[in-house]
Amino acid sequence: MYLITGCAGFIGYHMSHYLIKKKIKVIGIDSLNKYYSKELKLKRLNILKKNKFFKFYEVNLCNKNKVKKIFKSLTKIKIIHLAAQPGVIYSYKNPKSYYSNNVEATRNLVHLCKNIDIDQFLLISSSSVYGDQKKYPILENTKLKPINYYAKTKIECEKIIKNNYKNLPISTKILRPFTVYGPYGRPDMLILKFLSYMKKNKKINIYNYGKYLRDFTYIDDVIKIMFLLSKKKNLKMETYNICASRPIEINTILKLFKKNLNKSFHIKYLPKRKGEMLVTYGSNKKLLKSIKNIKFTKIEIGLKKTINWYKNFKNKKSLFLHK
Repeated sequence: MYLITGCAGFIGYHMSHYLIKKKIKVIGIDSLNKYYSKELKLKRLNILKKNKFFKFYEVNLCNKNKVKKIFKSLTKIKIIHLAAQPGVIYSYKNPKSYYSNNVEATRNLVHLCKNIDIDQFLLISSSSVYGDQKKYPILENTKLKPINYYAKTKIECEKIIKNNYKNLPISTKILRPFTVYGPYGRPDMLILKFLSYMKKNKKINIYNYGKYLRDFTYIDDVIKIMFLLSKKKNLKMETYNICASRPIEINTILKLFKKNLNKSFHIKYLPKRKGEMLVTYGSNKKLLKSIKNIKFTKIEIGLKKTINWYKNFKNKKSLFLHK
């Protein structure tokens, strides 16, 4: 049995869906906050609820009493902790929300977990913890240089896990995904945002004049890797980058859009924004040593799959509702 926190989020939904298709029981927890379209989260959730192997609880991890009640009946469980407040720019506007939903929520979860039988604990952190580096690709033991508040809260979450689980006989892993994209993605991320703005014939802002490099990693690849790692027992705590290790310039992504859509779109090029990393480019050598025969989806294929999903997705309005 798995406990997935943040099950109505982008990665949480796909992870839950992947497990229940395998007829593995999933307990899903989500607060359904309004950082971006709640309508989209409910759409994801409604798909999950149709399966008898999925059980959902709407609860914020900061509410200890409610979470404690859920935990009473849990034994031999694998926990994948995805619940978090995402987004770089918004972390400057509402830092309290990030501290509460990331740091306090993780601290509460870990505290409550001490009273249940955990088989595996996976913390899903972020590539943002690395900040801008001088040497690429980035290794897991690279010194962390966060350049935004979101990344700082993720580092705090990692510290909480390390301080509480380092001497316990619990298989624990810290995973750092790089620029995850795909169907049912977050509306505030570039690819879904671009499709939504194009649909509305609105101009989209492209920062740093499109020269950002991003290590785009397709959602299906991320989920399979997380599942395989959740089955792998380890005596010591491990940290893994989850990335294709193939950085692509945003301007190249725009060219691929043009090729796939055969449609004109409006772009406004702007300077770099505060807190955004110039490059995300992780090394996946450690991951490939741990899990053999991983094949990463090429950006051309992943982008095409995402565009096809978008074309067939009926509730497009929900993808345009974001901060």
